[in-house]
Amino acid sequence: MLPALLLVLVSSAVPGRIQAAQSPPVTDYIVGAQDVLTITSYDQADLTGKFTIEADGTFTYPLIGRVTAGGLTLRALEGSLKQRLKSEGFFNNPQVTVTVDTYRSQKVFIVGEVRAPGSYPLSGNMSLIEALARAGSTLASASGEAVIVHPAGGAASGPVLPTQEGASNVVWVDLKALQSGATAQNATLLDGDTIFVPRAESVYVFGQVKSPGAYALQQKNTSVLQALSLAGGITDRGSTARIKIARIVNGEKQEFRVKLSDMVQPGDTLIVQERFF
Repeated sequence: MLPALLLVLVSSAVPGRIQAAQSPPVTDYIVGAQDVLTITSYDQADLTGKFTIEADGTFTYPLIGRVTAGGLTLRALEGSLKQRLKSEGFFNNPQVTVTVDTYRSQKVFIVGEVRAPGSYPLSGNMSLIEALARAGSTLASASGEAVIVHPAGGAASGPVLPTQEGASNVVWVDLKALQSGATAQNATLLDGDTIFVPRAESVYVFGQVKSPGAYALQQKNTSVLQALSLAGGITDRGSTARIKIARIVNGEKQEFRVKLSDMVQPGDTLIVQERFF
């Protein structure tokens, strides 16, 4: 899960809390069909209002009629409106701003080990942290990674899962590093992206531990000591010198003694034996 990241996001909306850094105004968002824009005119109040982009990428604006918005950035659309209002003789120096009231044309897909998988509107410069927060954060069963798949050949109509790890359209993100403040991992999302949070592989801990069972490996390098801590640690009857691992190697089961500093592998069964005295 990402409690530290979510705390930062939530704190910006709670009075009296430390405010998160504010994102710069979004001006390079590309407008699409069904987006609802707020256009503010400082020259004439009657020209201020909300306008829905139609399926053909246009909308009707007072005085000048049909305006093409689809495929333009907000800044480019502002420039187009100003140019037409001036060239058609309505204002000498029109003052107009365009912002997005409701994002509808672009979306991302969030699947895997999150609380609320599904499709979500892509709002401006949405980042991975914001997307995971909208999906309710990751589950305890999630691995420590997220995979961002950029659709090939334009926006996808549904989730696209990675086909191979080294593909150029696939980005692997270390969620643990992101939680620790590695902002370079906080990728900006694109229209049609799929965020896939894989299920963590498990290790099994039995014997003289407080809570035997299966536990998710949420980081790649997990030691025997760390795996034991997941199970609540060793009981009073357990021995740190009598720990063995059962592992499947080339289809055959093997058992061997391990030290606390040794690394476990997904699928391992860790067995803590009793002390001799």
